[in-house]
Amino acid sequence: MKVLVIGSGGREHAIARQFNQSPSVTDVFVAPGNDGMTDEATCVDLRADDFAGLASFVESNGISLTFVGPEQPLADGIVDFFNERDLTIFGPTQAAAKIEGSKSFAKELMAKYTIPTAAYGTFTDVNEAKSFIREKGAPIVVKADGLAAGKGVVVAMTLDEAIEAVEDMIGNQKFGDSSSTVVIEEFLDGEEFSYMSFVHEGQIYPMVIAQDHKRAYNGDKGPNTGGMGAYSPVPQISNDVIEEAYNRVVVPTVEAMTKEGTPFTGILYAGLILTEEGPKVIEFNARFGDPETQVVLPRMASDFGAFMMALMNNEPFELKWNDEAVLGVVIAADGYPSGVKKGDRLPDLTALKAAGLEVFHAGTKRVDDGFSGDGGRVILVTSMGPSLKEAQQNVYNGLDGLEWNGFFYRTDIGWRTFE
Repeated sequence: MKVLVIGSGGREHAIARQFNQSPSVTDVFVAPGNDGMTDEATCVDLRADDFAGLASFVESNGISLTFVGPEQPLADGIVDFFNERDLTIFGPTQAAAKIEGSKSFAKELMAKYTIPTAAYGTFTDVNEAKSFIREKGAPIVVKADGLAAGKGVVVAMTLDEAIEAVEDMIGNQKFGDSSSTVVIEEFLDGEEFSYMSFVHEGQIYPMVIAQDHKRAYNGDKGPNTGGMGAYSPVPQISNDVIEEAYNRVVVPTVEAMTKEGTPFTGILYAGLILTEEGPKVIEFNARFGDPETQVVLPRMASDFGAFMMALMNNEPFELKWNDEAVLGVVIAADGYPSGVKKGDRLPDLTALKAAGLEVFHAGTKRVDDGFSGDGGRVILVTSMGPSLKEAQQNVYNGLDGLEWNGFFYRTDIGWRTFE
C-alpha cells in the first residue's frame, strides 16, 4: 500500500517513519514534509491547506490511505473534502474536530455527559473575565478558545498574570479570532499524562500513555511551549488509573460525539491530570500530540499500515506494544517560544545516530552536508531502552557530547519519574 502523511513537523516525521517500517507499506509520501524526513519518505511540494492539490495527488498516485498530522487542516475540513471524493483519509470531520478547535465546545460536551474536568467559565468580555478571576482567585488557567499552535494556555500563579493573559487574548487579540473567546478554568494539581486512542466508527484502540513537558526550562519553569520533551511509559500512573480514564473519559467521549451527531474518527488525544478525585480532562486534541507521538509510536510492535487499514475497514486487529521505554528531548532555537533566530548550524547529527539515538526533524533545513535551524523546535532526539533511566542517560550522553551553539534543551526530561 501507498500512504500519504500530511504535515511537516516532528510528529509527521514519526508517523512517516512508523509507516516506512511497516511490511505492508511500499511507499510513504509526506506533504510538504521537511528536509530531515527524506530517509523515511518522499516529500511532496504541496501545502497542508492545498486540499485540491492533495486530493489530486492521492488520485493520480494510487494512495491507499491519507493520514493527517496537524490540527489546522482538520479544523479547515480536509476530511470532509476527501470524503466527498471517496478518498480514504484518517482524521475527524470539521464538525468533530471542534473538540480541539473550540475549548468551549469541549467543555460543554464534558459538562453535558458528566466527563470529569475542571470547573470553568467562558467569556468574550474582558471585564467579565476579570471579575470571574478575582472571584475565583489564583492559581487559575486562561485558555484561548480556538487553535493557537499549542501556545494559547496560560497557567497563572497570580491574579496579575491571569488578568494580563485575558487582556492579551481578548483585548489585544493575541491569537486573533482564536482568542476572542476565552475559557477560564480552576487550577488542577497532580500528575499529567497524555492518553491517545485510535478511533473509527465506535472502535477504540488505546495507546500506551506518555508524559509531556510543556514548560521551557528545567523544573517545569518558564513559559508554556509546544512541548520540550516526553517519555513513555509513565510509571507513576497506575494501570488502574489508566483503566479508569478509559472508562470515564475515552469511551464516554467517543459515545458523546456520536450522540451529538459528530461521530469521531481519528486520534482522540486526552490530556489528563490525576487529581485526588481521579483523572480529569485538561484538554482534548483531535490528532497526535507532539512530542508524545515520537515516544509512543516507536513502542508499537504491530504493522502500522496493516493496523490502519484494518481499522478503516472495521476489521478486528490485535494491536501490540512492546515493554521498552522511550524518552525524547527537544532541541529548540534560542529564544523559543517567544521569538527565535533561524539559520544557526546544527552539529553533526550522524553522531547521535551512531550512538543508537533516533532523530526526528521538526524545524530544520538542509545545508551542504548538514542541517541548520529553521523553526522554534528544531529536532527531537530519542532513546529506547529497558528502563526510563537508561533511556534518559543514553539521550543526554549523546546530546552532551555535542556543541549546541544557538540552541538549548532541558536537561531534566523525565524528572517526575525519578524524584
